Amino acid sequence: MATPTGDGLADATGVATHAEGAAPGMPQLNFDHWGNQVFWLLITLVVIYLILSRVALPRISAVLAERTGTITNDIAAAEDLKQKAVEAEAAYDKALADARVEAGKIVADTKAEIQADLDAATAKADAEIAAKAAEGEKAIAEIRANALESIEAVAKDTAAAIVSGLGFSAEAKTVDQAVADRMKG
Repeated sequence: MATPTGDGLADATGVATHAEGAAPGMPQLNFDHWGNQVFWLLITLVVIYLILSRVALPRISAVLAERTGTITNDIAAAEDLKQKAVEAEAAYDKALADARVEAGKIVADTKAEIQADLDAATAKADAEIAAKAAEGEKAIAEIRANALESIEAVAKDTAAAIVSGLGFSAEAKTVDQAVADRMKG
């Protein structure tokens, strides 16, 4: 079924056929309508230009300026933080070196203190040992003296017993003198 259209008739497949006197092809390429199309093209371009120049581009410029400012501020803050980090690291290194020096001093002082305590304890022990050695020597001297006295007494008694056993009599003074002479050498 063919139905009439404004540009021509449609055949049974729905494809429009052109009547005689109608311009074939796309309406945009029809030179009869170009004046109207150029007019609306110019109006559309002017409207787009005005929208872009008055609304969109200032907003984009503002966003770009804000981003530039933020980036600049962030870079400046990062530089400040970097400088502070370098200063903090230097302070940390100095404190660490000072702590090592202080620890060395403490170790040296502690060693000196321990050595002084050790020297004092050694001196005290030496004094105690010397005192005990002196007491021991004194005791040995007393034992030796007592031993000599005991030997002398035993020698006198033995000499007196031998002399009386041989049938002689001797005076105690003579026996004492003979034992003393013999002990001297």
